[in-house]
Amino acid sequence: MTSLWRRHRWWLTPTLLILPGAILFAVVILASSVQSLWISLHDWDGFGPMIWIGLGNYRELINDPQFYVSLKNNLIWLVMFMLAPPIGLAIALLVNQKIKGMRVVKSLVLASVAVGVVFTWVYTPEFGLLALIFRAFGANAPALLSDEHLVTFAIVIAALWPQIAFCMVLYLAGLNNLSEELIGAGRVDGARGWNMLRHIVLPQLTQVTFIAIAVTVVGALRSFDMISVMTRGGPFGSSSVLAYQMFEQSIFSYRFGYGAAIASGLFVIMAVFITWYLTRIIRAEERGA
Repeated sequence: MTSLWRRHRWWLTPTLLILPGAILFAVVILASSVQSLWISLHDWDGFGPMIWIGLGNYRELINDPQFYVSLKNNLIWLVMFMLAPPIGLAIALLVNQKIKGMRVVKSLVLASVAVGVVFTWVYTPEFGLLALIFRAFGANAPALLSDEHLVTFAIVIAALWPQIAFCMVLYLAGLNNLSEELIGAGRVDGARGWNMLRHIVLPQLTQVTFIAIAVTVVGALRSFDMISVMTRGGPFGSSSVLAYQMFEQSIFSYRFGYGAAIASGLFVIMAVFITWYLTRIIRAEERGA
């Protein structure tokens, strides 16, 4: 047995290490995705028998005005969330400086991750922080969470707070692993400021940037928690996104088949983006090699 292990440990060891994660991924992700796709082909209230309707849920989805409102809001989330990686990088570059007092600033930024959930009170037009700012200029604060045209932007701004902090943490980790030899060589060649950042620092943060953008996009597409806490999709569904619409249809309307159809559509959107993004990264690395 020992000799058999020694002969095959070159593939047995990595297989045994990867196997638990692979099983978990297969059960939690793959099996759940297949089951969700199967449910989307049925009319099901979550309790009784499932009734086969084929593509009926998808035909209804195409003709559902709320679906396009949710999809538009997801696009707004996606565009605005793209601010998180560059702002996170800028803050990381700032707090990574060896300047007196930067440790205090760093701790304050990290501690503010939890502040996103209190933006409901910040936006309150009667006594929130926004109301105090407007009152100082002799004006009344707008009821952002009650305005169907502004509510999505208000929620995304709140959600950007923790997302920027998350990207900042990623970039701080990357900055702490920069090659001192390359930085020293750049200084010898006269690289300073923007040239140092562009030609020496940013190329070493490519992998961090890949992770930051991928996580940010996925976070924008599956946005749910901030909407649930702040508006519950209101007013009149104007702030809903695909993930929240899926939840609402499944849990509150007992339409698990229709909710699964929305989830399948969201899964396809994410899969298309991830495939496109990975393809671009691989091609860029091949050109660089």
